[in-house]
Order: sequence, then structure tokens, then C-alpha cells
Amino acid sequence: MRTSVATHSVAYPKQMATALVTGGTSGIGAAFARALSLRGFDLVLVARDESRLREMAEELGRDGATRVETISADLAVREDMDRVAARLESTEDPIDFLVNNAGFGMHGSLLDRDVTVHERALAVMCLAVLVLGGAAGRAMTARHRGTILNVSSVAGTIATGDYSAVKAWTTAYTESLAVELRNTNVQVSAVLPGWVHTEFHDRAGIRTKSIPDFLWIDVDQLVEEALRDVARGKVLSVPSKRFKVLFFFTRHLPRGVIRWISGRISSSRNKPSGPAAPNTEDRSKAER
Repeated sequence: MRTSVATHSVAYPKQMATALVTGGTSGIGAAFARALSLRGFDLVLVARDESRLREMAEELGRDGATRVETISADLAVREDMDRVAARLESTEDPIDFLVNNAGFGMHGSLLDRDVTVHERALAVMCLAVLVLGGAAGRAMTARHRGTILNVSSVAGTIATGDYSAVKAWTTAYTESLAVELRNTNVQVSAVLPGWVHTEFHDRAGIRTKSIPDFLWIDVDQLVEEALRDVARGKVLSVPSKRFKVLFFFTRHLPRGVIRWISGRISSSRNKPSGPAAPNTEDRSKAER
């Protein structure tokens, strides 16, 4: 069923630059929205839930945001995706900073006959990133400035199902777009988080009890390190020293070793513990 696209705005005096954040009502997206607002950006938030968009806009306004525009859109629907792309290409009210963050956790089998959740994942976390990144890239190149930041994951360097495949694509796409936009004054980066303290995993039904405490990082720390790396012109940002080390090993260890490690991680996730995880359709709605 098609989700309608609606717009709502909380208007304050206009500032110099505008950032658009997909999945901007919770988790990493909300943290980016808050951090960019504190840096003086006007905001355009994109998510499916209109009530959560209004709540987030009002929260940001209370915290001093100058202007928050919201777009209710389902990025798995091409018509909605194209409307957001059109907003990115607006010349009257240009977007200076795009955060491609919308996404959701998933751990269904690649052998499932019903591939609905996989189709949605590819639409939201691959096709939408491609379409929105292209729209932003065209508009920013014409203005000779801008930033595109894609939220990927260190999961893309291992082999834990479709989520790893999707995030591997996001990282490779970011590097390819950075090459294509070199010498245009448009910065293209990807942030590759590890385990981050948000509601992301709980909403996706992903078990995390076996993950050691030292592997978790704070979402605000993640965002601050990512924005510093973007300002320094880094294409790949891996927040925290511990995940930089892990990222180095997952990029350089033999792939056979990585597959063995991935199998161990997948087994720990699939062990039954406590109440049953939500079904696939419920997990597919756990968007950032």
C-alpha cells in the first residue's frame, strides 16, 4: 500500500544552511539532526510517521532550532522517494547537507521464500541512497558546495545476511560517488558505526545480550566523530578507536576467517532466549 507524502513545517527565522536527514526522528538520525541544529543548520526531517516528525520538530524548536521542515515519506515507495529527491534538487531552498540514514535492522534467512523484507531493505537502504545521493550530488555540484553523508555499518565488512550485503553496497557506493564528485567541492562520506546505544536493535528484534559492554558506543559520540571526520574530508569514518581496530582486521583478515566469525555471530543471534522475536514484517518497520 502506498504511503502518502505530507509536509509540515515549524517555521523560525531563516539561517544560512539547511540539512536534510532521512530517518530523522529516532536513533542515529535524530542525533544527527540535533547536532546539526546546534551547528546552526536549518533542518528537513524525513520519516514515515507524521506524529513522530511533529514531536521531533517541536523538540528541536524548544532546543533552539531556527527552522524545521518535515516530510512524511516512505522511502520504499518510489513516488515518495522521488518527492524527497525533488526537495534535494530545489534551487529556491537548497539543501547543503544530506544525511542518508533511513534504515532498519533485519536478520531473516536469505533462503526465505517470502523476500518482502529484503525487497524493502534494498529499496530503503540501497535504491533510496542512490536516488537521493544522485539528486543531492547534481544540485550541490551546480552550486560548487555541499556534503553527502551516508550511514553505513561495519557489518558491511562481515557476512551476517542481507544487512551486511546492503551495508557493503552503501560503503562501496559512497566511495564511488566520492570518486565521481572529486574536484567539485562536494564532500562525500560514509560513517560506519558498530554497536550503538539506540533503540535500533530492540525495535528490530535483534538479541544483543552476548555483545560485551566495551563494544557499545554512545550515539552522540558517534555523531560528533563522524561530523569531525567529514569536516576533515574523510570519505570513510569509523567512530571510536575500538571499532577502527575491528574495521582494520575485518578489511584485512582472510575472508575465510571473516566467514567463520560471521557464522559465530549469526549463531549467537539465532539462539532462542526469552520471548519470541517479532515477525519479519514487524522487524521491517523498525526504521531508524
